[in-house]
Amino acid sequence: MNAARVNTTAPRVALVTGANQGLGRALVEGLAARLTADDLVLLTGRDEGRVTEAAREVARRPDSRARVHGRVLDVTDTAAIGRLADDLHGRHGGVDIVISNAVARLLPGESQAERADEFIDVSNSATHAVLRSFGPVLRPGGRLLVVASSLGTLGHLAPRLRHLFDGANLDQVEYAVESWRAAVHHGTAEEKGWPRWLNVPSKVAQVAAVRAVAAERHAHDLAAGILIAAVCPGMVDTATSRPWFSDYGQAQSPAEAARAVLDLTLAEPVDPSLYGELIRFGRALDWHGGTPPTEQDRLLTS
Repeated sequence: MNAARVNTTAPRVALVTGANQGLGRALVEGLAARLTADDLVLLTGRDEGRVTEAAREVARRPDSRARVHGRVLDVTDTAAIGRLADDLHGRHGGVDIVISNAVARLLPGESQAERADEFIDVSNSATHAVLRSFGPVLRPGGRLLVVASSLGTLGHLAPRLRHLFDGANLDQVEYAVESWRAAVHHGTAEEKGWPRWLNVPSKVAQVAAVRAVAAERHAHDLAAGILIAAVCPGMVDTATSRPWFSDYGQAQSPAEAARAVLDLTLAEPVDPSLYGELIRFGRALDWHGGTPPTEQDRLLTS
């Protein structure tokens, strides 16, 4: 049985990481507009000044209804993620909406190897920590979404690497990520089959982590009306993505991209077919699909 929220009148607590700008901020703006005056939306980021200013600006928007508070959170500090989850559990009895959105900006001319640690820490280690820390404190009817991309399907990896993530538990996903990190540092990543662009294995690993946690919680969560999933917002015109593409004719603004993510977040009841999947515009993508790695690398570097 797929249950909706048990108490639809209780104030909800929502949290978005990487929310100072771009898609993260648009998600906070959308939550603030769609939730009620009793609800709380936490806008998080690692720079206190930017977090404070962004939260103040969102709260002043004429369409904002929910309370919007800024909260400093450096997602590379996995212990801080755990402390925040514990704090929200202690103060509010749990959380209702968590959107893990933080990403490290990487420019085309930068060395992928030199930026690997920061990129992996922000996109992958943080994702693991969010899943481990916030999964247990989700209240009935809760939502935990990890923003990934369509590159997160298994077919984007070489066949010899796919077993590392297919059907893996979270510890195994984490081990695979650290093996990939070590290969990047040792200069052996390409010979082992890892794609040249960090974003490909990173996104696959994010989706694999979501699938791992969802596999363990499936029956409990569907009975409690909880959704855990990865989400692909499509091409978004942001400072992070713009340097990688020459044609932005089909790109969405952050507000436009946030709309489908928010529709999924607030939909009642949970669609069981979407649980644990990578979702793009309301539809689950094939986990085993994807472009062959060599062709994908060519496309990304052309």
